Amino acid sequence: MELAHSLLLNEDALAQITEAKRPVFIFEWLRFLNKVLVAANKVDVKEKQKKLVEQLTGLISSNPGPPTRKLLAKNLATLYSIGDTFTVFQTLDKCNDIIKNKDDTPAYLPTKLAAVACVGAFYERMGRMLGSSFPETINNLLKALKNAESQGRGEILLSLQKVLSGLGGAAASCHRDIYKNARSLLTDRSMAVRCAVAKCLLELQNEAVFMWTTELENVATLCFKALEGSTYGVRVAVSNLLGTVMATALMPKQAAVMRQNVKRATLEEVLELMATGFLRGGSGFLKSGGEMLKGGGSVSREVRVGVTQAYVVFVTTLGGQWLERNFATFLSHVLELVAHPRATQTHVEAVYSRRCVSFALRATLGGLLGEKAQIAAAKEICQAISKQMRAVEAVVSDSSGENKGGAADVSASQHVMVCALKELGSLVQSLSATASPLIQEPSIGLLETVTSVLLHPSMAARLAAAWCLRCVAVALPYQLTPLLDRCAERINTLKSSPEAVSGYSFAMAALLGGVHQCPLGIPHSKGKMVVSIAEDLLRSAAQNSRLSLHRTQAGWLLLGALMTLGSSLVRYHLPKMLLLWRNVFPRSQKELEAEKARGDSFTWQVTLEGRAGALCAMRSFVAHCPELLTEDVILMVLLKCCQIRFYEALNSAAMVRLRLYDILALLPPKTYEGNFSALLRELVAEFTLTDNSANTTTSLLRSLCHYDDSVLMGSWLQETDHKSIEDQVTFLCSGALEHDPSSIYLRVPVGEAIPGPLPLGVSVIDASVALFGVVFPHVSFKHRLQMLDHFAECIKQAKGVRQQAVQLNIFTAVLSALKGLAENKSTLGPEEVRKSALALVMGALDNPNPILRCAAGEALGRMAQVVGEATFIASMAQHSFDKLKSARDVVSRTGHSLALGCLHRYVGGIGSGQHLKTSVSILLALAQDGTSHEVQTWALHSLALIVDSSGPMYRGYVEPTLSLVLTLLLTVPPSHTEVHQCLGRCLGALITTVGPELQGNSATISTIRSSCLVGCAIMQDHSDSLVQAAAISCLQQLHMFAPRHVNLSSLVPCLCVHLCSSHLLLRRAAVACLRQLAQREAAEVCAYAMSLAKKAGDSKESTTINLNITETGLEGVLFGMLDRETDRKLCSDIHDTLGHMLSSLAVEKLSHWLKLCKDVLAASTGINCTSYSEKKDEMDDDIMFTGLGEDDKSKPSVAPRWVTRVFAADCLCRIIHLCENADKTHFDLAAARDLLVLHLSDLIRMAFMAATDHSNQLRMAGLQALEDIIKKFASVPEPEFPGHVILEQYQANVGAALRPAFSPDTPSDITAKACQVCSAWIGSGVVSDLNDLRRVHNLLVSSLDKVQAGRGSSSQLYSESATTMEKLAVLKAWAEVKRGHLTDDDEDMGDEGDILPPDSLIMLVQPELPSLSRLWLAALRDYALLTLPPEFASQLPPEGGAFYTPETIDTARLHYRNSWAPVLHAVALWLSNTDFGASEGRPDSVLVLFLAMYCESLLSSCFSGISIEFLCFPRPEEPIERVMSCLQALCTLLESPRARKHIAEDQLLAVELLNVLHRLLLTRDPPSVQLQVTAVVQETIRSAHDHLDQLRSSKGVEDGGEKESACVVEEGGDTGELQPGKSLVFAAMELLVFLLVRHLPQVNTKASDSPSHLPTKPQQLPEHSNRLVAVTVSILAELPALCSPAGSMTILPTVLFLICGVLKETAVKTPEGSVPLPVSAALQGIKTIITSPLGRVEKTQQQWTSLVRSSLASVLFCLSLDCFEETEPNMDVVSMLTAITLFLVSASAELVGVTALQKGCMERFRNALNSSDPWVQARCYQLLLSVFQHSSRALSTPYIHALAPLLVEKLKGVERARPGTPAELQAVQEGVKVLEGLVALGEEQNRVQLLALLVPTLISYLLDENAFSTAPPSSKGLHDFALQNLMRIGPLYPAAFKTVMGAAPELKTRLETAIRANQASNKAKAAARQAQPTVQATPTIKLKTSFF
Repeated sequence: MELAHSLLLNEDALAQITEAKRPVFIFEWLRFLNKVLVAANKVDVKEKQKKLVEQLTGLISSNPGPPTRKLLAKNLATLYSIGDTFTVFQTLDKCNDIIKNKDDTPAYLPTKLAAVACVGAFYERMGRMLGSSFPETINNLLKALKNAESQGRGEILLSLQKVLSGLGGAAASCHRDIYKNARSLLTDRSMAVRCAVAKCLLELQNEAVFMWTTELENVATLCFKALEGSTYGVRVAVSNLLGTVMATALMPKQAAVMRQNVKRATLEEVLELMATGFLRGGSGFLKSGGEMLKGGGSVSREVRVGVTQAYVVFVTTLGGQWLERNFATFLSHVLELVAHPRATQTHVEAVYSRRCVSFALRATLGGLLGEKAQIAAAKEICQAISKQMRAVEAVVSDSSGENKGGAADVSASQHVMVCALKELGSLVQSLSATASPLIQEPSIGLLETVTSVLLHPSMAARLAAAWCLRCVAVALPYQLTPLLDRCAERINTLKSSPEAVSGYSFAMAALLGGVHQCPLGIPHSKGKMVVSIAEDLLRSAAQNSRLSLHRTQAGWLLLGALMTLGSSLVRYHLPKMLLLWRNVFPRSQKELEAEKARGDSFTWQVTLEGRAGALCAMRSFVAHCPELLTEDVILMVLLKCCQIRFYEALNSAAMVRLRLYDILALLPPKTYEGNFSALLRELVAEFTLTDNSANTTTSLLRSLCHYDDSVLMGSWLQETDHKSIEDQVTFLCSGALEHDPSSIYLRVPVGEAIPGPLPLGVSVIDASVALFGVVFPHVSFKHRLQMLDHFAECIKQAKGVRQQAVQLNIFTAVLSALKGLAENKSTLGPEEVRKSALALVMGALDNPNPILRCAAGEALGRMAQVVGEATFIASMAQHSFDKLKSARDVVSRTGHSLALGCLHRYVGGIGSGQHLKTSVSILLALAQDGTSHEVQTWALHSLALIVDSSGPMYRGYVEPTLSLVLTLLLTVPPSHTEVHQCLGRCLGALITTVGPELQGNSATISTIRSSCLVGCAIMQDHSDSLVQAAAISCLQQLHMFAPRHVNLSSLVPCLCVHLCSSHLLLRRAAVACLRQLAQREAAEVCAYAMSLAKKAGDSKESTTINLNITETGLEGVLFGMLDRETDRKLCSDIHDTLGHMLSSLAVEKLSHWLKLCKDVLAASTGINCTSYSEKKDEMDDDIMFTGLGEDDKSKPSVAPRWVTRVFAADCLCRIIHLCENADKTHFDLAAARDLLVLHLSDLIRMAFMAATDHSNQLRMAGLQALEDIIKKFASVPEPEFPGHVILEQYQANVGAALRPAFSPDTPSDITAKACQVCSAWIGSGVVSDLNDLRRVHNLLVSSLDKVQAGRGSSSQLYSESATTMEKLAVLKAWAEVKRGHLTDDDEDMGDEGDILPPDSLIMLVQPELPSLSRLWLAALRDYALLTLPPEFASQLPPEGGAFYTPETIDTARLHYRNSWAPVLHAVALWLSNTDFGASEGRPDSVLVLFLAMYCESLLSSCFSGISIEFLCFPRPEEPIERVMSCLQALCTLLESPRARKHIAEDQLLAVELLNVLHRLLLTRDPPSVQLQVTAVVQETIRSAHDHLDQLRSSKGVEDGGEKESACVVEEGGDTGELQPGKSLVFAAMELLVFLLVRHLPQVNTKASDSPSHLPTKPQQLPEHSNRLVAVTVSILAELPALCSPAGSMTILPTVLFLICGVLKETAVKTPEGSVPLPVSAALQGIKTIITSPLGRVEKTQQQWTSLVRSSLASVLFCLSLDCFEETEPNMDVVSMLTAITLFLVSASAELVGVTALQKGCMERFRNALNSSDPWVQARCYQLLLSVFQHSSRALSTPYIHALAPLLVEKLKGVERARPGTPAELQAVQEGVKVLEGLVALGEEQNRVQLLALLVPTLISYLLDENAFSTAPPSSKGLHDFALQNLMRIGPLYPAAFKTVMGAAPELKTRLETAIRANQASNKAKAAARQAQPTVQATPTIKLKTSFF
């Protein structure tokens, strides 16, 4: 392939490759040329032009295939337009000669077609440059057109279209000729030709004025004729032509009008013309009047659907503004269509016509109009409805019968009503809450208008009105309850009118069915109301025969609708329902017999209606309340009904059978096993049409066939924008509400706008087929065989059309049964059952009906799956092989090739591996059968199935399959789109099979890869959208496996162009592909899209690319699509694509993305709603013509709709989170870049706009954004005003955004969200002024009043659980505020403590506290009850709790779960502040209440109950805040004396608490949680301490009994055993050890003993770990005090081991010389333990001694001697020395005076004194001093003897090496202090000797005067220090001092000189005396905590 990449064709390489590969080589060269010509240097091109032209024109006659000829033509045209144009006419002549050639053989055809293509390309590219040669060319083409076959005709028309587009108005002279020749071909038998003509004429009408003036009627008639018998493609093309011509006739294009003076058509004329097509089809107007009077035949569906699409094209072309102005006319016109008797000759036809009109309305109103305009349109529709209704009322009230045509009017009006109401409902539902003006404006009276239709004489109209009300209620949930009440009241007052009973019951049922779409629900009492109305209707049904039918229907309909509310509501009415059901059916067999014998037809009708209704309610019950189905009683009742039905059903109404089948399909088949035989007889008779003369077929067959087979059945039409009307052409029946009123309350199937139950006859068969599938797997083999034989017999008996119908039904049933078997994992049965089934299926594989063949193939595959035996599968495969080898007819070849594909699909690669080779070879052969495209399609489809299912096993066949696919892509004519679609499927499957191998670089893989890319390129260039979509999905697969080889620079622009395609599937494919690309390469995708926009702007071809990419880029286009698209999958993919782009680009391009969101949010709904009315009349003609101008293309067609705005608000929140995660500087104003904080005003504005919108969803999103902004920016300072935060300036905006959410008519969920934002705002500390805070605070106060008002005070709109949600949200918000003020109090959290005066928030909360505390406690009590396990349900209070009702218990739980944690914390704070409510003036009232409720005392049952229960099982998804709240609450509680006493007395509770906390630590990781847990543990342990001390002191008072009582309290007793589960100390140890090991794994001996363990050096821990370890160690040290002496001996080894371990691991030298927290905690712990009274207990003396000694030894061991060398600078020697000193100072001499220890200690001190680090020396001197001064001489003396000589020696040496740094100076000073200390310790007689050591040393430090002035500062310092000390020592020991001085006169003179010099300098300084004490009273280095 690489050889093909050259400017000239590499002819040598071409000659060397095989014949088969040449076309691919040539195509690849042309592809390369196409890319390179545009970019190449013009000079190079001109040089080689001659040779290039030769090569290209040579290719024309080399039989090129369709894609090759297209590219060839394009390249030739490009070459001439870039290079010289000298030879262009020669080439053109050459092409014309080829076209003129009379050779008609198939072999010459490709050459001819290539020439035709070249001509088209030349003119399209160069147009008028080709001068006057065009008449000849056009004549040539037209002549060829007359004799050409279909492929030629298509190609010539395509060329003509290009010629026309290139020449524009210049070709006017030929326009008529082209029109005459082309129009006859509009009814060509080839559909591809019809499409081509339509496209050609569409191009022609741009310039040919006659087409939309004089010829307008003829064009219309032609189009109608073209639509007859058309395919989907033709309908789209022709309707496009018709719609555009009509639009142009109404508003001609400027240029054409200027040239000729034309008469413009009026709107009425144009619409009248189109109506003709809709009502009369292609028959035209020239038929004699007689036939019209007779009513004539009906219009074919294809025409009606095509004309409907043309209406949509017509309106879309004229644009949204035109529709707005002319909507009234358009509406009345389309409604008249459906009122016309010709459109509604039969019921079925009426239903179709209604569908068409609804589609036309939905497609125009839904897409073209913005929200304001839609509201105006809804007003118009309301007026149309009320006008119709007035007419109907006039007829109905006219009793005299003067109005003869009245009845016809009424029946016509029903269809108008249905269409208008359906559209009104859709409009309101899509507008959602934005539709509220429609309801609120009395002048419109929407609700009155719609409810008036509920009294319409026709059921269809009443149902449509009910549906419309349901839409209103779903859009505006606050209307739901009032509407229900209104209907109930009307039913009661108008009981005697049959229409009223029927209409209002429909409306109530519809409203009840809509409740599930309203999250806030309806009040529970409405259920009671509905039951009583229904019961009343059923009871009174018999009283009046005129009403009995309607009342019966209405009663059961209401009960069925009630069931949709779910078990929680139905549970209460179940007994009554069971009673009603019992009464409908005969009680016994006897009663049944008696009943059969009597009664006239009317009584029977009412009885059957009642039974059908009862069964319908039962079905609804079974479907919606599965939880209530458990009891046997219910099953018994249902079965009783069912048994009786079997006897009666044989001759009963179809409706009863339908209901019966429906219920049975929902119940487990085991429950009605006994009735199988009767039931199956019934079902089989139903779908084999035994008692049914009509040939009714089931509608389920397509849905039971596999989705992938849609290409064979044409059911992909369901995936188009025209789905709702195209269904009618393919399906024979259409749905409508009146077919089954019960569907008004059922859920609408996904993707449908309105329920459309099928006609009863079809529904019954569908239900019987579905039930057959459910029952079949449970039936005995004998019965299965009988049925299968019976099926064969039925098919044989029937003839003709009936046979087809019976066969379709039977096949659907068999498929349904096989599917059931597969789902149940059961087998088909023994040999004879299989044989019978196989015969049935094989017979259908050669049925002429393709759908039956599909079904047979599917059934065969399913059978293979169910039987699952290799021999059976082999025989089936073999049968098809034999058939395919011998058969020549298309039908059996297609059927059996599909059979092979289905076998592989269901058995998979492994099961069918042995047949793979044969299957592939046969199918590859069939795929090359060029005579029949149908065979090719089916064979390729099967091949794709095999490739898909074989997976890696297919790898060996990839190359031959791939080369076949390429060959076919290059040769099959493009008009056979199905073949191309299947080729696309094959290519996709092959790419998946090769998979990740595609990244490889071997020769074979490169070939495969380039073949795949060529295949994709061919399909991308195909004219059919489905083929293009296949190409995109293949490229998407390729990109997944080999991303480097997919060229995004060409793919992305192609995808962007497809985003504007008119084909849904193509848009879907493009967006799905973009979604995948954006995941990895979002930046590139956006860049390429922008480059496309620039290109389109620069080039002349901008007209061909219909693209709306502006400066907002691809993102903007996608946001725009969200407003137009309704397809769920597509919208979800757009959301994902934008999400991926946002994640990767938003942080870098912040301004761009924020502007995007802002533009979407800021779009008020009024962009395109300017007032046109005033100037309408005097409009100038020129203005009228500009309607189709280019200007309206640039601005978006519609302002963003609310759904898009909600998405934009969500994007805003995501951007904030992304910025937070990316870089914290986004929240720092000082760092000025494109940072989020610079856009703060925009963020606030966007959140404000969203939060104050009409739409509730948008308000929620806006409040969420506001909360995020407050939380993220609360602490960001304002650099210009220190002490203030940046958010302060926005307080007015925040207040204004929150206020509307607290208005009385706001839904509860929004108020709840707003409360959350309020508490976040008040607690954020942004606002420091109380008065400013009051605004927001008052909102919360008003809500609190609402909470206190209690139940039933206001009229309820929503369910009780909504009220629960709102009230709890208010309490939660107050709790958050309360917590906020206390946390500000207790610790200054960040800056907040400084900003808010600590008492300010208290002042806000204080006044409300009495009521708040009561409500909080009530809420917690509710929650405690609601969290009880289900088995205690009977003990819950029957009337519910403070904030929930028993009916809404399930939903209430959720709301409580969301808010209990902060409330618990707030209550804990309040309780501990008021000492459990005692100070509130209600002495212990709270306590009494709780004690009464929970026999145990307060804490264990409620608080710890709730918190412990929660902490035990926090769900993983529980937010950390809740866990934190709970822990903080516990901590707060434990601060109050009462709670401490309680937890200390109830030790098991404390143990339980610690165990729970331990479990919590195992599951939750954040350090904040761990710190909070240690705080709770510490409080618990301290409580136990306090309690123990108290007991000891009180026992100390009662003397005598001290011994034994102490044993009782202290843990461990005499034995020292601690019981796990009962011992508090044990539980605490467990938890603390876990924490320590978590943060310091080295402490764990197991880890350090393992062979893989590397010895670690001490290391610095992160800040939070430091804090945690420190707290843990300090708690550990407190534990021994809780134990008895024996108990403490049990835990002390562990405690000391851990403390020493922590010391060893965390003693790290810090640069600033501070001591790490864990170290100081460990030192403190050592001191606590060693000084504890345990050492004085006789019993444990020995143990104690060994413990202390070994601990000291281990510390000595840690501080090995090499720690003092510089090699180990990491260890903090000082801390270790401190620990050693602590042992020496705190323990007695007997303990630590052992020689070994003593020697070790001395060694360490000696090393420290010799250390090179002056700091270590200084600290060592300090520590030694404390050892020397120890009160026990026995301890200190050995140390003095050992270390004093070294000390003196060190100090003496200072004279020679005076200190150079302050640190060295300090070391000397500390040393001197030690020596002074020794002097003080010495006895009087030794004093002289000691002073003789000290004084000379000090004097040696003095400098003489000369040296003093030049000495460095530290040396001077030493001089001063020595002098001061000498002057102090003299007076202390006068006698000894004199003796020493006397002994050495030279010392005396030195001292005197120094003193004099000092005095002199002091005098000199006297003027500015600043007494500078040189002696430092305190050492500069000091531990944070003093341990001595």
